[in-house]
Amino acid sequence: MRINTAKQKMIRGEPAFGYALGLGSALVAEQLSRTGIDFLLIDTQHGSFTPESVLSSLVAMEGGTAVPMARVARNDYTMIGRLLDEGALGIVVPMVDTVEQARAAAMACRFPPVGMRSWGWSHAAIYGDDYPDWINEQLFVAVQIESAQAVENAEAILAVPGIDGCWIGPADLALSMGIDPRRAHEHEEHQRAIERIVAACRNTGKIAGLATADPDSAWQASQQGFRFLTAGSDIGFLMSGARAGLRTLGRA
Repeated sequence: MRINTAKQKMIRGEPAFGYALGLGSALVAEQLSRTGIDFLLIDTQHGSFTPESVLSSLVAMEGGTAVPMARVARNDYTMIGRLLDEGALGIVVPMVDTVEQARAAAMACRFPPVGMRSWGWSHAAIYGDDYPDWINEQLFVAVQIESAQAVENAEAILAVPGIDGCWIGPADLALSMGIDPRRAHEHEEHQRAIERIVAACRNTGKIAGLATADPDSAWQASQQGFRFLTAGSDIGFLMSGARAGLRTLGRA
């Protein structure tokens, strides 16, 4: 049995911090999985991943302590199933605007009788013969609430059985409100929308999550009640390190 330690922390009311993977590199996944971070999120929506690099990254993470999670490219039964079959212990589903879409995501993620996931798996066999006995419970499922429509439906979406929480996409939320994502912090209505989502999580007993750009922002969000937090990305760390080097060299 593999305990989803990130999910268990969140259930206890503690924040779980993760790094997003977008470079499509198994070597990066391998190294970051050993840093002590709670989870890694393979991004198949915006990241440079192929089916082959997803699998190689999951294999590379086996020696680390980070819980392997993945953002699916879209709310698609087969795509969700493939990520689960390959060993993801957490699924993030983007652009969930309605209760019907939330139900479809939840049903795709778990075996009957609570869901409609198809029986059968590949790389997930590393977890042992008892995998089907515990995966429904240990799996963490988050929907992305990232549109004005989704904010209006947030409480109903989060009340869907099988949805463990959300991961707010602040940039797409801003776009749906007619706000430049780079200026979202200047708009009170954007912050109020996020607060409505957090209240919906609180009212339904679900976990509030947020995508942040760096560890400082993630820590601050954790003090505001967010528990599922990405604290930066592989490409973000690469570029920030490179820029810091240039400043040291007097080139920036």
